[in-house]
Amino acid sequence: MGDGLRYIGVAERRARLALRHRLAGSARAAGPAEVAESLVALHGTDPATVYLAVGARLTDPAKTVAETERALYEDRALVRMHGMRHTVFVFPVGLTAVVHASTGLAVAARERAALVKDMAKAGAPDAAWLAEVEQSALAALARRGQATAAELAEDEPRLREQFVYAAGKSYEGVHTVSTRLLRVLGVEGKVVRGRPLGSWTSSQFRWAVAPEHPELDVAGAQTELLRRWLAVCGPATEADLKWWTGWRVTDVRRALAAIGARAVSLDEGTGYVVDGDVDPVAEPTEPWAALLPGLDPTAMGWQRREWYLAPELWPSLFDRSGNVGPTVWWNGRVVGGWAQRADGEIAWRLLEDLGGVERQAAEAAISWEAERLRGWVGAARVTPRFRTPLERELSA
Repeated sequence: MGDGLRYIGVAERRARLALRHRLAGSARAAGPAEVAESLVALHGTDPATVYLAVGARLTDPAKTVAETERALYEDRALVRMHGMRHTVFVFPVGLTAVVHASTGLAVAARERAALVKDMAKAGAPDAAWLAEVEQSALAALARRGQATAAELAEDEPRLREQFVYAAGKSYEGVHTVSTRLLRVLGVEGKVVRGRPLGSWTSSQFRWAVAPEHPELDVAGAQTELLRRWLAVCGPATEADLKWWTGWRVTDVRRALAAIGARAVSLDEGTGYVVDGDVDPVAEPTEPWAALLPGLDPTAMGWQRREWYLAPELWPSLFDRSGNVGPTVWWNGRVVGGWAQRADGEIAWRLLEDLGGVERQAAEAAISWEAERLRGWVGAARVTPRFRTPLERELSA
């Protein structure tokens, strides 16, 4: 490209994605913990996404639900907590301290200050009262093991206190102390989401005391998180890294320097890989297809997505807030979308004209993946939390 940097083109970026994101058939994983370790984080805003993202990457998806539930709620190998961009993710337990220090602390300080400020404006009790309620609630949660907010309020009735938020504004509302306080405690790393009240698709969670972890240096934690992510998702631009982490650009640049990241040339400009990852990566030996859920960590992995998702497909596959819906992949790029219908059928549609022999191969592979998905999902019905135009149309 004329700048002396090694050029990494679209084909190689797709090859890296196929192998490192466990999507090519030969790269699939044995269990949920292995998937999470490979991807660094699984999007957890929509509970079903975690299971669907894992199932799409397992060699044998038949035990997806049972094994993922065991990893989350029994072995605690995986932890659901707030992370980058104030979003709920599922992380390997060994990464929780890194995420907490690198991204959670700054958000937590803002969240607690906002809660105290909002309560003061509403004439609610002060910060000392809130601290007393917090300690009582945490003690009750420790005794119970896991509990809903309503169950905790049985032990600590002050959690039921309400206060008016944004009085006089068009968005005025009434908040309950339990709702806001548990959110703050979650971001602070004191509590985590526990087992849901319903099935694996339920968004009604119990809470549990967070597992203990060491308090890490913020800069060191940011360096480690960026190193882990770049090893999986590199090459990536500064803009990609800033978007994914939610950090300031100065933090991104400092972490890049700390890990000795290597600059490479991409179609959109300068990108970065971890030291030792500059050499070419060969494409998978076999063609592959995948059906990934809405908010999948691969589809949402980069800010610039043109190299794997054509802009003309975005209106069909994204909602108005920029959340991606269920996607159909073929050899490293998004070629369509899918949805589950009321009878359990997995309906899908190609949005790209593949043409000729390639289309036949793609359709056969996608059909196989759709049946594979239908088989392990069984009687469960999955409706994405953020619905997109194509998903709505296909599910009707």
